[in-house]
Amino acid sequence: MNTESIAENLLRVEERIGAACLRAGRARAEITLIGVSKTHAAGAIREAYAAGLRHFGENRVQEWEGKRGEVELLPGAVWHLIGHLQSNKAGRAAKIFDCVDSVDDFAVAERLRRAWSEGGRTDGAGRLRVLIEVRVAEEETKNGVAIGQLPELAERVARLDGIDLAGLMCIPPFLEEVELARPYFRKLREVRDDLAGLLGRKLPVLSMGMSHDFAVAIEEGATEVRVGTALFGVRAGKEEAKVE
Repeated sequence: MNTESIAENLLRVEERIGAACLRAGRARAEITLIGVSKTHAAGAIREAYAAGLRHFGENRVQEWEGKRGEVELLPGAVWHLIGHLQSNKAGRAAKIFDCVDSVDDFAVAERLRRAWSEGGRTDGAGRLRVLIEVRVAEEETKNGVAIGQLPELAERVARLDGIDLAGLMCIPPFLEEVELARPYFRKLREVRDDLAGLLGRKLPVLSMGMSHDFAVAIEEGATEVRVGTALFGVRAGKEEAKVE
């Protein structure tokens, strides 16, 4: 893709976000667009940045380590880890990401905290923002904590120094009819509201919705949407891109 194509795609995505906000009676400023740049080269990230995008999502620590040197100094860019994180890579993740949006295990959160407190970051960031990934559908292939186990995990993560538990994330089943995804997004919002009451604190972030269904997610309360294919296109050989 060239710069013009990514810029045009970004405009189309923005139009869809704006229309969803209008239907939901929400302000565009409430929604953060995360460009899912996994499997795409650093050049595509630079093109999207030049077109105005500032938040980017990567799936794997190793892949981001391989290309971050070409783009990490872009002013104002925010780097999200959105893929499943194994505890043995958590220390590395804390040093190279601004946000870890897929915590589903306390051991992972504890390793993130330890790496952060040991001075892994040199940019002066106060705390590492994390989201807990919730399994909103009983799919064996999905990561995330079960809803019934969420309160205990959230209470423990919220007590960790250096960690800012900002909200929840989910990946519902891929459904061709986007309206069928609405109950999953609504469920995450309801779970978040209940959890905020239990913890006695705000959990402002709901990361939900991808290229095919983010409009419905916005209507159901998403504050962050993760969009890959609609921005960067489908990269040959990457079947998973169809759901980003």
